[in-house]
Amino acid sequence: MKVCIVGASGKLGRYMVRQALDRGHEVVCVCRPRSVGKLDEFKGRVGIVPGATNDRDVIEKAVAGCDGVLVVLVPWGVQQYATGTAQAVLDFAQPGARLIFSCGWHITRDGQDVYPRSLRVFVAVFGWLARLARFADLDDQVEACRRVFASETRWTVVRGSDLEEGESQGLPVWSRHVGDPVLKSNLTRRVDFALFMVAALESDDLVHEAPAIVGCRSPSALEFAAPG
Repeated sequence: MKVCIVGASGKLGRYMVRQALDRGHEVVCVCRPRSVGKLDEFKGRVGIVPGATNDRDVIEKAVAGCDGVLVVLVPWGVQQYATGTAQAVLDFAQPGARLIFSCGWHITRDGQDVYPRSLRVFVAVFGWLARLARFADLDDQVEACRRVFASETRWTVVRGSDLEEGESQGLPVWSRHVGDPVLKSNLTRRVDFALFMVAALESDDLVHEAPAIVGCRSPSALEFAAPG
């Protein structure tokens, strides 16, 4: 496949680049101009379109001819950065392309998620402080995902737990709703979050799903995941 990775220079993005190249995909990267150097390890193996990920001209150029688009959906600032990124991808991705977006557990598709108190408090406090400082706007990420859910594209929204570094443990397990006992451990290796994102490109079962994931070797996954 020809795959565009939007937000390729971040930690998750670089893991996704490696996973995509390992699977033999042709990769086009989008990142801010000052971050292009972070992709030096892939020099000669990927195309790079520098620019803000909410720049519609940048996204239109980057996704042209791509079979799949992987999007690190971040709510930087208070100028609808996440919404602009998501909308540009929805508008310019070629018809039938697989669109995979990343976000956190706090995003809900149908309101049926049951969140632990610690997560509710963190989202409320961090969200307020981040917006006050004009650092980030979690409501913008919520709106971005609402637009994805409402679209007729072949989307998947991957909702990640807390992340840690470390060697891969394998493909994470997932549930449609936070509150499922299998997710209780609330921890995934970042490299495995990337693995799930890239694998989703080839999974028709995940079209129009918003899987909440957790590490396959986490205690809750080992206890509650279905065999096989």
